[in-house]
Parts: sequence; structure tokens; C-alpha cells
Amino acid sequence: MNRSNETSPVMGFILLGLSAHPKLERTFFVLILLMYLVILLGNGVLILVTILDSRLHTPMYFFLGNLSFLDICYTTSSVPLILDSFLTPRKTISFSACAVQMFLSFAMGATECVLLGMMAFDRYVAICNPLRYPVVMSKAAYVPMAASSWAAGITNSVVQTSLAMRLPFCGDSVINHFTCEILAVLKLACADISINVVSMVVANMIFLALPVLFIFVSYVFILATILRIPSAEGRRKAFSTCSAHLTVVVIFYGTILFMYGKPRSKDPLGADKQDLADKLISLFYGVVTPMLNPIIYSLRNKDVKAAVRNLVAQKHLTE
Repeated sequence: MNRSNETSPVMGFILLGLSAHPKLERTFFVLILLMYLVILLGNGVLILVTILDSRLHTPMYFFLGNLSFLDICYTTSSVPLILDSFLTPRKTISFSACAVQMFLSFAMGATECVLLGMMAFDRYVAICNPLRYPVVMSKAAYVPMAASSWAAGITNSVVQTSLAMRLPFCGDSVINHFTCEILAVLKLACADISINVVSMVVANMIFLALPVLFIFVSYVFILATILRIPSAEGRRKAFSTCSAHLTVVVIFYGTILFMYGKPRSKDPLGADKQDLADKLISLFYGVVTPMLNPIIYSLRNKDVKAAVRNLVAQKHLTE
């Protein structure tokens, strides 16, 4: 057997997606398209009002605007490709496009991990040290905090994507996924992926374990402070400012830890059911979570609702 033929440069990949389940493809095309439109509308409105309404020029809403922009970027890097795969019989993607898509999705995911930790710190200062909040969370502090989140996520994505795409790939170059998901791509490598596994473990520790630990410790102090509030109404109001963030954290980290907690280089036994489950979990993480974020965290917020009403009223007055 000629080994050189097996490891010749790959010009592109075939995305398997749900090819084995054509009925599911039609159903998920409609569902994901509707969810994507909701993501664009919900997050887009949130970004708009946080920019236009001066009352929302606070650290919390600045972080929320970044979160919404992240969700739009993340879904836009993958959802159009997923929708196209549901309609195209032969689902192909070039090598360079695969690398770009992997980079964007990885960068947005890692950035969101760090940003959620920054948002937990914002809530900690607001509840545990309210008198110092304007000083600690000044514009000179929260803007660099958000920028460092982006820088960390992009740097990690550059490392992970470059390590993955430099590998030689064998066989028919079929990615058993909707997109160029890094674990699915690594399964096609015909070389040692030990460095990739080590780098992903380190990245998991930095972008998953450390932010989760930081968020947990922050909420221990937040809970202790809330329990010391004498009135029940005061405790309820204080907790209500954190409940939405906590819900988003549980959904986001719960799903991503399940997906990326243990990098795998080989297919598990019972591949058909396991692969389908992995793909559906990936859809949940990639589409449902960004759709829920503005609903859970922002669009039910009284300040945001008031800002949206003012924006609509101003539009009517100008017409």
C-alpha cells in the first residue's frame, strides 16, 4: 500500500451531518432557521438598545452587549453551513473554509467562557461591595476586562486551530458532524494527536475549570451576602439580579463541559447512537443556548423593556 497516497494534502472535507436521517434534516432545517432568526432579532435588539439608551451605559449591560455580539458571531459562523448541509446532497467544505469556521466558533466559545466569569465578578462587586461598585467597575476597568476576554479567546483559538489543521488527514475526509468541529476533525488525522489532546486539556482547565471555579466562589460570597439582608424583599431583589446570569452559566457550561470535557481521538463503541446524540447536543449548544440568552438574561429585564419601548416610540415619532 502506498502510504503517500493516504496522507496527500486534503483540499476539502465532506460534512456528514444528518445524511443518515433525511427526515430529521427537513425538520431541523425549519427549526434551526426559526431559531437563528430569533437569535439575530433578540441579540440584535439588545445590542441596539444598550448602545442607544444612555441609561444602559453600565458595566452589566456593556457585558450583555458583548455577550449578544458573541452569540450572533458564533451562530453565524456555523448555522448557515448547517442549514446548507440540510439542503445539499453532497455537503462539502474547502480546507481553508473549514479552518476559518473552526477558528471563529472556537474563538467565540472560549471568549464567552471568560466573559461569563467577568460578569460573575460584576455581580459580586454590585452585591457584596455596592458602595465601591462605581470605583471598582469604572469604564477604565470593565472595558479592558471585556477586551481581555476577546483576546484570550482568540489566542486560544489560534493555537487550537493551527495545531489541528497542520495534521495530515487520511481516508475519505468525511467529518461526522454538521461543521468543522475540532473533535470530529481530529478523528480524521493519521498522525499522533497527543499534542492536540494535551493542548485541549490545558485549554479546558483555563477556559472551563478556572472560570467555573471563579463563578462558584463569587456566588458563595454573593449568597452569603444575600442571606445577611434582613428583609425578605431585599433578599428577593438581590437574588433576582443574579438568577438570570446563573441560569445562563448552568446551560452554557453544562453543555460545553459535556461536549469538550474529555477530548477523544477514536470513535466510541455504539457509534451510530453516540454520534447522533453528540450531534444533537452540539445543536443545542450552538443554537438553543444563544437563543435563550437574551430571553433569560435581558429581554425580561425591566430596564431593557423600557429601553425597547422608548426606541419604538422614537421611531414612530420620526415617521
